Amino acid sequence: MDHASLVKQAVRSLSTVVSAAFAAAGLIAVGTTPVRGQAFAELKSALVDYSKSDIQPRRTCEDLGKFKKKEIVQIAAAMMPAAGGAPAHCRVTGLIAPEIAFEVSLPSKWNGRFYMIGNGGHAGEALDDAGRAAQRNQSLQLGFAFAQTNTGHDARKEPGGTFVLSNPQKAIDYAWRAVHITATTAKDITKDYYGKAVSRAYWNSCSNGGRQGLIEAQRFPDDFDGIVANAPWVDQTGFTIGALWNQKALSATQVTPAKLALVADKVMAKCDAIDGLKDGLIDDPRKCNFDPRRDVSACSAGTDSADCLTPAQAEAIAKIYSGPMSNGKPFFPGYMPGSEAVTTGLFGGGAGSGWLNVIVSPQPDGKPADFNLAENTMRYLVFSPPQPEYDYRTFDFDRDIRLLDEWSKKADAKNSDLSKFHKRGGKLLMTYGWADSILQPMAGVTYYELAAAKNGPATSDFFRLFMVPGMAHCSGGIGPDRHDPMTAMINWVEKDKAPDSMVASRVVNNQVVRTRPLCPYPQVARYSGQGSIDDASNFHCMAP
Repeated sequence: MDHASLVKQAVRSLSTVVSAAFAAAGLIAVGTTPVRGQAFAELKSALVDYSKSDIQPRRTCEDLGKFKKKEIVQIAAAMMPAAGGAPAHCRVTGLIAPEIAFEVSLPSKWNGRFYMIGNGGHAGEALDDAGRAAQRNQSLQLGFAFAQTNTGHDARKEPGGTFVLSNPQKAIDYAWRAVHITATTAKDITKDYYGKAVSRAYWNSCSNGGRQGLIEAQRFPDDFDGIVANAPWVDQTGFTIGALWNQKALSATQVTPAKLALVADKVMAKCDAIDGLKDGLIDDPRKCNFDPRRDVSACSAGTDSADCLTPAQAEAIAKIYSGPMSNGKPFFPGYMPGSEAVTTGLFGGGAGSGWLNVIVSPQPDGKPADFNLAENTMRYLVFSPPQPEYDYRTFDFDRDIRLLDEWSKKADAKNSDLSKFHKRGGKLLMTYGWADSILQPMAGVTYYELAAAKNGPATSDFFRLFMVPGMAHCSGGIGPDRHDPMTAMINWVEKDKAPDSMVASRVVNNQVVRTRPLCPYPQVARYSGQGSIDDASNFHCMAP
């Protein structure tokens, strides 16, 4: 089969299955919450503190259409009228070779700061997607210069990892190059427009966007002064192996939504109060010694009802919690007790387990989103040349782990040496939901602990992790999930005020029903013993 035919065949096979499944989990969907980093939860406070936007352009917007840089192969600039909450601004769009689409939007009154967002899953989002436009509009409203990129491909035309079939360079652009070159180009354009260099540069994004932020700190420490990496995809290859592990485990049995709800009830019944407070949240699920083979009623031989687990179902669920094994040893973390909890559903869906459609498909032969993403990574990014027909069932966890090593060097954000980022004064704030069912929370915890060991006692001076009980991927779940890491980051960078806590809120039907402090890891929030357990003021951060 010739190259053109291979591309067409791959795109046809992925365009419906991958796009739909990834969209369900927010892994590649444009405009969904997981692609977005939480920012400026208290917009009025942010406007009061950070709205000194008095720097005005020194040239016309149209002049930026003539901006030249050797990597730019296409550029256009146009004044955009005030709309959607955003003020009038100059929008610059273009292409960096070979196909990296970028945008720089510049307000008529600038606060001197630069703000950039990242991408979900395998990226390729349209820059004018409604969700991305909302982030742009908010940042412009606050006076930031805003930038973004699609990382070098259009997912509507090249879904999943198929972009590598048209040009292998796109794999490098996706892995790390596009964000870096867009950031430097955008800052150059900003300086040209205002006649003044960016005073502070900030990154804020989630999931794959969190991975991109960590890579910036690790590889390009001068690009950003402050990086907020929410639920970062720290170890893309470890995740991939984990998703293959889960799919193999689940291929032996069918786990229904009712079974997941049963497991969720048993987890909460056993572990809710282990932190000393029965409040519907598991403070630290590592302390939850839950085993579905022991703690859920076993179905009688030959039966399979909603109030019990068959041995095969219990074993499959246990494997999801444990994570993959290789040569008799744990290789990568599994998912935490509490991540299976029944909630209103990920990304606006109906009520259901956090695992449903993400780790576990309700259809006997279905492909949940995590597995779809992992299979796509294996077929198009791990193998060189790609193997579009690769069958995950051939993967041997004792023999084939090393197949992913080369892609790991390009895409994983596991380098714990942040000394250069620290030395130049950079700040890094990472968040992770303990109930994340898309990316394994322990990948984030492990990275932080390795970084703390590598960078020494001063690590907390520039890098802090905040674990969020009950929060799903980037937001959602059953716990207080809404918080404002960007305001905390700006205070840290510009006022040297390190975040000792952040207040998170749980909002139901547009009403705040609970607030809790988020604490810098390894600290946890503990109830004072007096007052409402739904009021953050009655909790304080302390060592576990």
